[in-house]
Amino acid sequence: MNTLDAIKERRSVKHYDPHHEMTTEEINTLLEYTLLSPTSFNIQNWRFVVVKDPAVKEELKAASFNQAQVSDASIVILVCGDLNAWAKEPQRYWKNAPEQVQAQIVPMIGGFYQNNPQLQRDEAMRSAGIAGQTIMLTAKAMGYDTCPMIGFDSTKVAQIINLPDDYVLGFMIVVGKALKPARDRAGQLDISEVVFFDHF
Repeated sequence: MNTLDAIKERRSVKHYDPHHEMTTEEINTLLEYTLLSPTSFNIQNWRFVVVKDPAVKEELKAASFNQAQVSDASIVILVCGDLNAWAKEPQRYWKNAPEQVQAQIVPMIGGFYQNNPQLQRDEAMRSAGIAGQTIMLTAKAMGYDTCPMIGFDSTKVAQIINLPDDYVLGFMIVVGKALKPARDRAGQLDISEVVFFDHF
């Protein structure tokens, strides 16, 4: 499936085959493509908790107002962000770059993010959003459907997955084989209402 078709065909599916299991190879492929998502300064601050265990999925379902797709989908991916990724051995993000590039870029990372918790959080959420879209488009290209979700108790979900104190929980994506297609699109705004050229 080409990228444009994946964008058109990706929908938020709510009903999944609870008996379908993704293979380890498929899950690895999905995540390998996801790791190609861009991040500022290449800090790769996204973190992913992939939940396959039915018991853990049931816990997540209970924390998600009992939405069936959480337990029925093949996997649940919690898209998180490491707020302090910028400070954790930043030279490793540029290890394959020429030495002069490393010498220029690596010191800039700390100067940009240090003492700016709002920027650290904003960056984590931006990176999570980009990676989440990569997950959904890759899954579609692989023949799977997805649903991004924010309808859950974030405190409970953080407890279930043992979210570290310096991480932030972005959102949840369920991935699996659809039993029913998504409903028709509810209503897209006209391009003239959302797209502006050069200025508002």
